[in-house]
Amino acid sequence: MSLWPLQPIGRLFVSWRALLIIFIAAFNFSCSQEKNKTESPAGYDLSTGYRYTLPSVLNEISGLSYFSKDSSVFAINDEKGFLFKIYFKNPLKIERWKFGNGADYEDVVLLDSNIYVLKSKGAIERLKFNSGDSISVTPFPIPVEGKGEFETLYYDNVLHRIITTCKSCEQDNKEQLTSFGFNPATSVFDTAIIINTEKIKTLAHEDKLRLKPSAAAIHPVTGELFLLASVNKLLVVFNKDRSVKGVYHLDPKTFKQPEGMTFTSKGDLLISNESANSGSPDILIFKYNHLKDRQ
Repeated sequence: MSLWPLQPIGRLFVSWRALLIIFIAAFNFSCSQEKNKTESPAGYDLSTGYRYTLPSVLNEISGLSYFSKDSSVFAINDEKGFLFKIYFKNPLKIERWKFGNGADYEDVVLLDSNIYVLKSKGAIERLKFNSGDSISVTPFPIPVEGKGEFETLYYDNVLHRIITTCKSCEQDNKEQLTSFGFNPATSVFDTAIIINTEKIKTLAHEDKLRLKPSAAAIHPVTGELFLLASVNKLLVVFNKDRSVKGVYHLDPKTFKQPEGMTFTSKGDLLISNESANSGSPDILIFKYNHLKDRQ
């Protein structure tokens, strides 16, 4: 089921007939969640949102980055080596550029005129557009000890670092995850951050939890870090000091395989689902209500 939004991003003018369709679709989405209401962080209702159904070329969509200049998102599709740009129109408009021959591409960050793509086996690749839409690629290996698997990439505008967090790294134990900070000014990894997962286990009521992050992004209004774990069906929110604020269980009917996450400049939350060999991939958009965030 595709839900066409009442303009969660940018400006959109619709007819009364389109508004009626939107109302019915949004009502159906909300009612379908009533029996399995998703827990929600402050400012959001993750049981009610807008769904954009994506074409099969994005079946394994694995990363999102919001582009405020035209209210679009850049996206990565695992194993394809294409950079996608998605415009939220009816119908969707999608552009793509070839940059690689195929690998486990897991996330993407847009920063200034550069685009950074994460490879799961432990490298960040910087993409730069040249004349004629050709793309140059520069890799930067992540300094992980032993084997490591990564799926999250986000920019921290306080640290001025691009951060990636271990999904599964030999150097970590069951109580911690390591994040590595890449300095885009010097092209060097110079920051390491340890995330203690004990409080996350407690709040999730799962003593044997092994957290496996699949996406992360910093809220543009509150400065909080949102971390998504697809395998665990959890959303973890961290305060500005990166202490754990809350842990929220996700309804698997809505979040069948959430692998990408980003925010609009106003705080609307976007989460992408892979097709998971069932149905179509999609992008879900949840409006941010700053008044509820303060309650």
